[in-house]
Amino acid sequence: MADSCCASGSQVLLLACSGASNVGQLTNQACVELTQEGFGKMFCLAGVGGKLAGFIRSVKDAPELVVLDGCEKGCAKAIMQEAGLPLRGYVVLTQQGIAKNKDFSLKRDEIEQVKNLVRRNKSPLGMAAPQGSCGCCG
Repeated sequence: MADSCCASGSQVLLLACSGASNVGQLTNQACVELTQEGFGKMFCLAGVGGKLAGFIRSVKDAPELVVLDGCEKGCAKAIMQEAGLPLRGYVVLTQQGIAKNKDFSLKRDEIEQVKNLVRRNKSPLGMAAPQGSCGCCG
């Protein structure tokens, strides 16, 4: 694990809502790219929603976590709550100025914006990150 919660590392689990809108797909694409870049590891939110024991244990044990919802409907948040998991490193894209629509032509600048939000909001085990910060880097 990284010495600082603001240093990148593959211990960060990334859970994306991956919903049927631009913002859902932005959460997905950002997590795919961050995984490819070695920042963290995209993890299966559907497995958590299915209450599969191994998936729930992995999320509980994750040193760092970011949960992304595309919009205020909060599907990822609801899945985490239903599974009895704490919401850590939580980001809602529509609260960050990205408008929800059905245009699946994702824009590079919005993908980068989401990736930066994820980097700033990763949360160490047992801590909820303040909005816009990982909570440890002042």
